[in-house]
Amino acid sequence: MNSTTRVLMAALLCTAVVACSKKVKEEAPPVDTTPTPTTQVPADSGVYTPEDLDTDACLRQRVVYFDLDQDVLRPEFQALVGCHAKYLRDRPSSRMTLEGHADERGSREYNMGLGERRGLAVSSAIQANGGSGAQIVTNSYGEERPTCTASNEECWARNRRVEIIYTAK
Repeated sequence: MNSTTRVLMAALLCTAVVACSKKVKEEAPPVDTTPTPTTQVPADSGVYTPEDLDTDACLRQRVVYFDLDQDVLRPEFQALVGCHAKYLRDRPSSRMTLEGHADERGSREYNMGLGERRGLAVSSAIQANGGSGAQIVTNSYGEERPTCTASNEECWARNRRVEIIYTAK
């Protein structure tokens, strides 16, 4: 047998093996259709009351901090926003004001806009967690109301914030 014949035989053999191979279809795992047991929750259980604003550890936290020149909610504040959204859901008569702030760097106009964007970011996150936009008012103070007046990074970080203020319990 010459080399051309050998190559043709090898190719033919490979084609036959591939053609005869059986395809295995993957099956999805079985779906559990058994109903999950439900427990009856008392009507007052798990619902925030006005007193919780002063006693609940999550609701007592009412400041959301931001990075320099950023209006994106940091991941560590997602749970806090969720608590406040739940409070608004549980207390439809409640209202909140979100006050956006910036540090002293940047022009007055820039900082007013940044404070507004930060307030709107918190408002959007609260609404995404089920809070009603009709219960929320957003104000910006820019750099006008600092909590710290020193000119250093620690102080600037404390001024880059949104304060959550409840106006009705």
